[in-house]
Amino acid sequence: MATFDVCVRGAGAVGLAAALALARQGLSVALQGGVPLAIAAPTDTTGVGAAAARPDVRAYALNAASVALLVSLKVWDALPADARCAVYDMHIEGDAPGAALDFSAWAQGAEQLAWIVDAAELESALGSAVRFAPHITRLDSVDGDPAVDAALLVLAEGKASATRERLGVQMPVQRYGQRAVAARLLSDQGHAGLARQWFRSPDILALLPFDRPTRGHGFGLVWSVPDARADELMALSPEAFEWALADATGGVAGRLRLVSERADWPLALARAEAVCGAGWVLVGDAAHIVHPLAGQGLNLGLADVAVLAEVLAGRETWRPLDDSKLLARYARRRDLPVRAVGHVTDGLLQVFASQQPVVRELRNRGLNLLNRLTPLKRLLAARALDG
Repeated sequence: MATFDVCVRGAGAVGLAAALALARQGLSVALQGGVPLAIAAPTDTTGVGAAAARPDVRAYALNAASVALLVSLKVWDALPADARCAVYDMHIEGDAPGAALDFSAWAQGAEQLAWIVDAAELESALGSAVRFAPHITRLDSVDGDPAVDAALLVLAEGKASATRERLGVQMPVQRYGQRAVAARLLSDQGHAGLARQWFRSPDILALLPFDRPTRGHGFGLVWSVPDARADELMALSPEAFEWALADATGGVAGRLRLVSERADWPLALARAEAVCGAGWVLVGDAAHIVHPLAGQGLNLGLADVAVLAEVLAGRETWRPLDDSKLLARYARRRDLPVRAVGHVTDGLLQVFASQQPVVRELRNRGLNLLNRLTPLKRLLAARALDG
């Protein structure tokens, strides 16, 4: 008999959530490995992002489904009040005068469109919950991660999963030739829970409302730009970077001041050719990578966790955890949602990255048309809200 029911490899947000969700079912869980950071070194050329020791300036955009999972794990309310910020409205601008798209929580009949959460604080809260979970055993190793005797192996090691490679699972990567530049900003104007995005060829800039360092005046920046432009932005002095932001945003979000170091990582689209096998399953970035323009990366990973926990909880009493037919149920349920987000984000990127005049005209007209088609706009927002 296996020593543990489940071994979760990878202790980032998805891995920690997986360990907690499965332990709540009374399963004995071994949690193995360090945190798979999403921030890559500037010299990384793999397109998937090797880990780098940098201050974590990431901010996650979480939908209602992700928040519901975190509430069920007793993690959401443990977050510091200023580590999460509600998004009530979203304004998206194209690259032509007047081309815009707006979403509001009021129009959706929802309390908020999303929550922006400090990545480091979320992982800290998840880690604290793990420490007090009676069915979880931490097995971190300084000399690598030796095999653990467990019925089921859950791989949450991140986009560069070494165990996935050892299993022979291929994960073809479509490199965008872009990097995300992230930082924390402070504005002299209040954000009022408004998230802003600029879709302009060839870059996409997002300002995510945040309550740090000053409540109501902070922003998380995610600026997706071609590699050459990323090099330029990372090399700028803080003052020059702030001028670049002012030029890119037109000053509509106020005077933006840099209050953190900058981080950057390469952007790609990837999906593992198999997400389960004999006694193992992939979750989170170990299974799929998408462009951050829609803020769905962690939402996909947490949805993986929720579905896996539901499938395992609903198994027949005689069916073991490592049963291939059981794990195939998880794979089938996650296939369409993951493919859909990948296709949508990739399609939007291709449309908005194109510099052809005809495509530029069509995409800006499309934004305005969608903004007037209220029922369709509500449907799209509902899909994003529900995950």
